[in-house]
Amino acid sequence: MTTTTHNGAPAHEQATGLQISARRAMTRRTTWIWTGRIALAVIVIGGWQWFTSAGWVDKFFFGQPTGIWNSLLNLFTEGTAFGSIWENLGITVQEAFYGFLLGTLVGVVLGILLGSNKYLSAVVGPYIRIVNSIPRIVLGSIFIVAFGLGTFPKVLLAAVLVFFVVFFNAFQGVREVDQNLVGNVRVLGASPLQVAIHVTIPSAMTWIIASLHTAFGFAIIGALVAEVLGAQHGIGLIISQAQGTFDPDTVFACMVIIAVVTLGAEYLIALLEHALLKWQPPNRSEAQAI
Repeated sequence: MTTTTHNGAPAHEQATGLQISARRAMTRRTTWIWTGRIALAVIVIGGWQWFTSAGWVDKFFFGQPTGIWNSLLNLFTEGTAFGSIWENLGITVQEAFYGFLLGTLVGVVLGILLGSNKYLSAVVGPYIRIVNSIPRIVLGSIFIVAFGLGTFPKVLLAAVLVFFVVFFNAFQGVREVDQNLVGNVRVLGASPLQVAIHVTIPSAMTWIIASLHTAFGFAIIGALVAEVLGAQHGIGLIISQAQGTFDPDTVFACMVIIAVVTLGAEYLIALLEHALLKWQPPNRSEAQAI
């Protein structure tokens, strides 16, 4: 027996028509989004080139898109005074990645511990706020003086920047856990470790994963700042040298390279987020995300 709708059409045909209409609407929306993105890039880059070519903006200080492109070609074909661009990029990414892992691990552990224990939070909290108030460039200088020009001070500064982003999100995520749920699990005989594994951490995971999107960008910043302060290799050192020779095109070219790396990392973190949080139903903001 075939089910029909109020207009006489079979139900399955109407469902198929709705699916086709939804796909067409999504395709149109995606097309308009990419059209807007491309148009915005053309306006910004084209206007930049136009203003500098006309002399309205001094390209000596602000660079020029064509000059940035030429600098990119030179970096990848001729290399730098400190080795190939791939070698320097690999060092910077390695420093940022290790700092990201270290800062995330320590931030998650301390955030969960202090968020779950009010006594520890009251004791350690003021010291964390004190360290957080210290300018990062000062910490970077201290690390360079204490540990030299190697990889370790760069990793350490990147980890510090990542730590505070992840820590405060993990801490707040634990504080937002439904205490009625925690109480019910404890009544059923769950140990503190079981409560943490099965209730606290999964509930706070949304906050933690959200912080990772920002954290890797901070890891890159930490590595670059430390390299600018003192290094033998790295993108930050190239930026520092270009700054010293008044070469804004190379500075912007390095920024483009770092932006591509950061966007790639953002994509991988989004895949991780999808894998870890696939048990959650999509909310309205996720369903409408670009």
